[in-house]
Amino acid sequence: MAHTHSSRYAETYQASMTDRETFWLNVAKSIDWIKPPSRAFDASQGVYGRWFPDAEVNTCYNALDRHVAERGDQLAVIYDSPVTGSKSQLTYREMRDQVARLAAVIRDQGVEKGDTVLIYMPMIPEALMAMLACARLGAVHSVVFGGFASKELATRIEDAHPKLIIAASCGIEPNRVVTYKPLLDEAITLSAHKPGKVIVFQRPQAHATLIAGRDLDWVDAMAGAEKAGKSADCVPVKATDPLYVLYTSGTTGKPKGVVRDNGGHLAALAWSVPNLYDIHAGDVFWTASDVGWVVGHSYIVYGPLVNGATTVVYEGKPVGTPDPGAFWRMISEYKVKALFTAPTAFRAIKKEDPNAEHLKKYDMSQFKALFLAGERADPDTVNWAETKLGVPVIDHWWQTETGWAIAGNPLGLGPLPVKHGSPTVPMPGYDVQIVDEAGHPLPAGKMGSIVIKLPLPPGNLPTLWHADERFREGYLETFPGFYNTSDAGFVDEDGYLFIMGRTDDIINVAGHRLSTGGMEEVLASHPDVAECAVIGIKDALKGEQPCGFVVLKAGVDRPHADIENEIVKLVRDKIGPVAAFKLAITVHRLPKTRSGKILRGTMKKIADHDPWTMPATIDDPAVLDEITTALKEKGIA
Repeated sequence: MAHTHSSRYAETYQASMTDRETFWLNVAKSIDWIKPPSRAFDASQGVYGRWFPDAEVNTCYNALDRHVAERGDQLAVIYDSPVTGSKSQLTYREMRDQVARLAAVIRDQGVEKGDTVLIYMPMIPEALMAMLACARLGAVHSVVFGGFASKELATRIEDAHPKLIIAASCGIEPNRVVTYKPLLDEAITLSAHKPGKVIVFQRPQAHATLIAGRDLDWVDAMAGAEKAGKSADCVPVKATDPLYVLYTSGTTGKPKGVVRDNGGHLAALAWSVPNLYDIHAGDVFWTASDVGWVVGHSYIVYGPLVNGATTVVYEGKPVGTPDPGAFWRMISEYKVKALFTAPTAFRAIKKEDPNAEHLKKYDMSQFKALFLAGERADPDTVNWAETKLGVPVIDHWWQTETGWAIAGNPLGLGPLPVKHGSPTVPMPGYDVQIVDEAGHPLPAGKMGSIVIKLPLPPGNLPTLWHADERFREGYLETFPGFYNTSDAGFVDEDGYLFIMGRTDDIINVAGHRLSTGGMEEVLASHPDVAECAVIGIKDALKGEQPCGFVVLKAGVDRPHADIENEIVKLVRDKIGPVAAFKLAITVHRLPKTRSGKILRGTMKKIADHDPWTMPATIDDPAVLDEITTALKEKGIA
């Protein structure tokens, strides 16, 4: 294992591998249990075992109540919304009082421990309150990204069976107001399961029509509860009881509900916030994501609050609200210590402001680290961010299923040397291995499937919502005794992990297994390229041939054909003729999900003339028409 003397990583990781029980019971000491665990793991429970099997706890108590005595007047939540021009701040005491009152309102609608509540809200403090109020009652929340299409929302309502739905009247994009209530009403009509009640938070930008007898106005209900002096206490739950269900994006047919338990989740957050992110009580941590995604659950809502830090809720974009200096303003204004966002946000900033002129206006002296995750952090973007910001830029790798990082560079233990293109090393409890198709371990430097030896550490999914068998089939059957990440990559001689893309992104060109991630790295290194995506297109002769889509930086006005030729030559030089790379296509933009993941799979289907459906999470459907046109011009689609 690579380690510098200043980092405590090697011995920490080793301890988690050699004595799992002691390691996680020690971590558990920083949690306030109702009934503390007598042991960390029980292999006989659940699909592969369960964490803290005999413990009882309440997650909301750990996130709010326990901090009130010590830091009640410290800010818990900072809300900043450039799209509405509003800002607000809530202390731990204010947050606890609001959440306890909302929990009483929810309880009055018949919601009890173990019931599910679906939350359909934008990036506003009320979304956090709704999640925490459910956790307070031991109800299981399922957050669906605000503005999600009715059909997709309906499948989630059917699967989760919520007794109650909590929604806002609208969400706000830089150029439009997205009304949520009509989408929600339509989804309830489509769903076989009907919720008993709907609580609606009315925003001034769009007023929702309430259905008499079913819908409640949030503000009215809260005022009523306050007048009656109602507030709800924290309900004890088992550590193994579910805290939430989160449906993963991109699944076809029946949605896949990732289950997060209460105890293991708290342990993962208690360890990762101080040790990986180096965030401690009183620090300001900003995760520029959305509560609809796993990153938002772990590090906007629960992680910072469980650790007594201040969390930032930002309703805006990296560019355009109002300019590419938006992130720097936030960091400077709120003295943010660390920012966690997706690489796509930084590519957007870099595209609009390549010399980071906007950065010069802001005081960034408090800022200590930038964390990137959600997709591959290409070395070019990482390098740009390091140079401009002068702080460590940490790529780390995880999944909705894992709930926290599988691999990262633990700043709180003393940083390890950064290698561009690598999320560094496995986090405690993750026994990460690289195997071939038959499940045999591969030597350093050899690419294969990335798997994690069971049991998965605390905080990872114990199963899928009411679907143990589907969990087994989807994740555990391919490589018995291991969780299959469905990602491909390799480990180098220093033990650093390199993620080269989803297993589906490994293309077979005339018998050579090549990574589209590796080719994208080469494309991104061209000085005129802002971002890119490589897909494999069906080819009768070679199986697949790579095709690269590139978006050029603002202000580049050279002939596209010249740039495309240079890119083809660059791949030949860097990867070799084996890549058979002949096709580069310039486009205005790439199709992405709302969380910034590039929809490579859909692009491939269009190029291959395969049937495809509009992805539920797409940000702007019109982009797919642009891609189809670009492919037609090259004689492909």
